[in-house]
Amino acid sequence: MNSRQRRGVILLLLSVLCALGAFAGVLSVISDVQSKVGPEVTAYRVKGNVKPYTTLSTGQFEKISMPRRWLSANAVTDLAQIRGKIAVTTLQAGSLLQTDMIVNQPALQPGQQEVAIMIDAATGVAGKITPGSSVNVYATFGGQRQGDPAQSKIIVTNARVLDVGQITALQPDANNRTQQPTDAVPITFALSTLDAQRITYAESFAQRVRLALVAPGTDTGVPAKDRTYELANDK
Repeated sequence: MNSRQRRGVILLLLSVLCALGAFAGVLSVISDVQSKVGPEVTAYRVKGNVKPYTTLSTGQFEKISMPRRWLSANAVTDLAQIRGKIAVTTLQAGSLLQTDMIVNQPALQPGQQEVAIMIDAATGVAGKITPGSSVNVYATFGGQRQGDPAQSKIIVTNARVLDVGQITALQPDANNRTQQPTDAVPITFALSTLDAQRITYAESFAQRVRLALVAPGTDTGVPAKDRTYELANDK
């Protein structure tokens, strides 16, 4: 091997060594970045300002991703954590939602009382109603006299659910042999005195009581003329 060939081999080896050094440097930088950033996790950001003591809903927040090591220990990573919660202070748009910003919604407001009734599991709950939900309560009554039409009435609007119990199999009344066993769920509401009377009356005398889930932020006011429905008057 002559001197020119030796120089070529030496230069080639130097090039290979430089390439290996550069590659090792890139790997080192990537490893350093990964160690500083780490895996990303889900967090939630406030879309718009939320007033204090406002009942929280999923629509008020947007899902984002950020490195786990940058996320505070009390950050909310699952919106199930806001169920039945209210804001303790003004939540500013763009701020990261954290557990110390929210507290459990008070069970009862002044003038309210807890009332629990049994609701048919199939027609009244269907797994959609949870503590913190707002519902309208419908009741169907037969005619007072023979030949009178049956009526469906909205007896309570915007009733707040405090608790949903376990499904229980109800046995038929001993005096009604044709009635089949029914699965029912005890639902506890926070109601005014008048609404408590309405809902307990419906549980005792209505043929059927049904709950209708109300979307958060929906105006649940129903005019008196629209609270009673008869098929014959439906035009």
